[in-house]
Amino acid sequence: MKGATEALQLCFYVLAVKMAFGKTCTSEQFTKTGECCSMCAAGTGLVTSCGQEDTKCQPCQDGVSFSDSESLLSCTLCAHCPIGIPQLARCTKTQDTRCDCGEHFFLWRDGNSTGGLCAPCRKCGPGWGVSQACGLLGDTKCELCKPGTYSKDTSDRKPCVPCSRCQDEEVEIRPCLPDSDTVCMVKDLNILSRPSGSDGPRETPRLQTPNEETESGISPAPGSGAPRLTPQDQGGNNNILVYVSVLAAVVLGLLLYVAYKCWKSCQQKQALVKARVGELNNAGEGEKLHSDSGVFLDSHSLQESQPSKGSKRDSKQDTRLYINLPPHRQEEVEGLLAEGGNRSWKQLAATLGYEQERVDVFGRGQDPIHTLMTDWSQQEGSTLGLLCSALTRIERPDIITALTAPTQGVSVV
Repeated sequence: MKGATEALQLCFYVLAVKMAFGKTCTSEQFTKTGECCSMCAAGTGLVTSCGQEDTKCQPCQDGVSFSDSESLLSCTLCAHCPIGIPQLARCTKTQDTRCDCGEHFFLWRDGNSTGGLCAPCRKCGPGWGVSQACGLLGDTKCELCKPGTYSKDTSDRKPCVPCSRCQDEEVEIRPCLPDSDTVCMVKDLNILSRPSGSDGPRETPRLQTPNEETESGISPAPGSGAPRLTPQDQGGNNNILVYVSVLAAVVLGLLLYVAYKCWKSCQQKQALVKARVGELNNAGEGEKLHSDSGVFLDSHSLQESQPSKGSKRDSKQDTRLYINLPPHRQEEVEGLLAEGGNRSWKQLAATLGYEQERVDVFGRGQDPIHTLMTDWSQQEGSTLGLLCSALTRIERPDIITALTAPTQGVSVV
């Protein structure tokens, strides 16, 4: 009995020594015998999980599946580039297919599906920096700026940058924050600095004795008990006035800048309104010309019945707003999107720049397609050209044909 107890104590002692001085278990999983489970190296995938025995892995199939890092996961199927998107590199055992989606886009995959589409890159907001740039390796990866670094921009390229340090002739008035740099001020502008020429420390104001007042030849006003200010105190007041004047000038400059931007924005809006009014007047004159000859034509048909030689070719440059389309044409577009199921309108939403959280909110409604198109049509720059470009990326030429088809006019003789 005593020998068994000593053997058990020895086993516990050996296990404790392994845990204290042994290597860290990377997988953080152990077999039933206490051995650390092995990880599957890049280019291999999991076959049997660790349990009674150690992990079993097998090589990925070249051109079929891949594994780009050490893990305990199976090989991932290779992706296929969307139609019309060139392939930059084929899939190997250690890397996925790489497609040329263009700047600020990446190849998005729905889970382990082999199909993908080019989606807009995620952007890191202020206080966050890019740890992995969006591109061939996937979407943007953001990280919170660590102490001593900051990022004040919203970008899919810029990482956190080191904070600035105040120079010897400057004093720090605000420390560096994750979303803003250090703020320094020249010591000469510091309102707490001593006037130039003073050798010793500042003296606090004090009441003068009658003898001192007589010697200096300056006496306070009769009946006043206020202390007299020394020249050093007057110099400090001058520094305060200078600082307040500089601050007032900065505030005034900001107000003038905001007023200028508002005035410029109003001018642009007025020019846009005038341009639209001119278009409506021209359309009204065209209808009047045809009514004089006893024939009425829809003004929309006059615009769309112009030489259609390059109508489909120029659909991406169409600057007409989607919100100005006739209601029946908008219903036709929404109906065609509905035929493609949920995936079709979700792909369009991602291509138009919507975040996945916003798309999920649309999907909870009764008519997510109508909600999506109504929300997008009220954004600035929601033109037919931009919509046709997005439809081209998700391979829906049937909807583009419906958008660019001429409206049938009504004629009465």
